[in-house]
Amino acid sequence: MTGRIHSIESFGTVDGPGIRLVVFLQGCPLRCRYCHNPDTWQVGGGTEMTVEEILSAYERNRAFYSKGGITVTGGEPLLQAEFVLELFREARVRGIHTCIDTSGITYTGRDSAYSRTLEQLLDNTDLVMLDIKHIDSDAHAELTGRSNDAPLAFARHLSERGADIWIRHVVVPGVNDGRDELLRLGRFIGTLSSVRALDVLPYHTMGVTKYKELGLDYSLEGVEPLSREAAAAARRIILEGYREVRSGIGKK
Repeated sequence: MTGRIHSIESFGTVDGPGIRLVVFLQGCPLRCRYCHNPDTWQVGGGTEMTVEEILSAYERNRAFYSKGGITVTGGEPLLQAEFVLELFREARVRGIHTCIDTSGITYTGRDSAYSRTLEQLLDNTDLVMLDIKHIDSDAHAELTGRSNDAPLAFARHLSERGADIWIRHVVVPGVNDGRDELLRLGRFIGTLSSVRALDVLPYHTMGVTKYKELGLDYSLEGVEPLSREAAAAARRIILEGYREVRSGIGKK
């Protein structure tokens, strides 16, 4: 089996714990307005690689990954769930920590061949980094092209499984940085039982040149990057909502 790979980063430090081999898969059903990798959108693009080729890349630098592992991201990695399952099964045999960075958009909750593959994949995954892009469903659809029904359902499913979850949220000025929506996001996260970390990331414009190179319109043209201080302030509001819910749970 081969997967379609956009690129590989040998020494990633922001895609899970420790230093990691980060595999960017090709293909994504979302069209996030702030996406800085629009070249990963096309399904069927990229370079075909085998599981062994990827693990060989890991083994060449294994000494550097002692507290890290492999993260598969995208694009949307769960579009190629069968390939990631094969990769993670072999990685677990070799004692490699496994992490998926996903939007959860492919989750259906229905019994199907895909959902059974997904469950097997989760059985072989140590950490799920879940990117919640907007807590409001209509605003999520405007931002990404799809509602947030699947991502939120996937988050609940991960919580029910007791899977380790690392929440990510990119804060975009004027899009998802309002106090009420940040509180709502925190309250939702507070309902999840197995969240291990929260990354609140500032919107940036480093991918704008790619849109020009690909002949694509960048719909957030003119939106200024968010400062790290503003992202930290947004994180505090999210945690305010989170603690509100968790303290209520603790009192029951």
